[in-house]
Amino acid sequence: MRVIVCDNYEQVSAEAARIFAAQVYLKPDSVLGLATGSTPVGMYRILADMNKRGEISFKDCKSFNLDEYYPLAPDNDQSYRYFMNVNFFDHIDIDKANTRVPDGLAQDPEAACKAYDEAIDAAGGIDIQVLGIGQNGHIAFNEPDEKLICGTHLTSLTESTINANARFFEKKEDVPTRAVTMGMASILKAKTIILLANGKAKHRAIAELLDDTITTSNPSTLLKVHPNTIIICDREAYEG
Repeated sequence: MRVIVCDNYEQVSAEAARIFAAQVYLKPDSVLGLATGSTPVGMYRILADMNKRGEISFKDCKSFNLDEYYPLAPDNDQSYRYFMNVNFFDHIDIDKANTRVPDGLAQDPEAACKAYDEAIDAAGGIDIQVLGIGQNGHIAFNEPDEKLICGTHLTSLTESTINANARFFEKKEDVPTRAVTMGMASILKAKTIILLANGKAKHRAIAELLDDTITTSNPSTLLKVHPNTIIICDREAYEG
């Protein structure tokens, strides 16, 4: 596990964009694993600017997102499909037909989740996976629990995660209580993982990620078994 400590969020975003862009330079048809939330927005903005300047192209890439609220329509302004369009896809030359986000309206969630994992495998697997991290160490919507599910699945959200996401909705009651998420095994299949973190609120989760234990009470600690994980964080997340 490699750790890159930056002075601030802007540097975290720039370092992440540099590593992400290098993957696309080396393999123009890369399969990209993408995350939502406020943390990767800076990276997406830098990559979009690079695309506008002709420094990088995503036209041959495919992408798979980590998760989606359930049930929520893709045109809902709080859906993760909407988020990705507004913050990234609308600003780069990727073919949106090659971008995948879990189906937030699937009539048969179990079948849809299985098909999602199969689609990733059929694409050749994810070359580079971007992750954020929750204050409780959750990765995507893999919340702390006694057991974690391997593949993509429908899950219930913890009260702490609902509270953390309530700021994006008019009121807490509007926050969906379930989501479709890649499982930890799905995530760990990615060839390269970059995890981004900033701010003091993430310090405890990062400290546990960097110690010598693995526990499902902090799902991020499973990343310790991955052969090519890069942690990019600011000093507040690293030092507390």
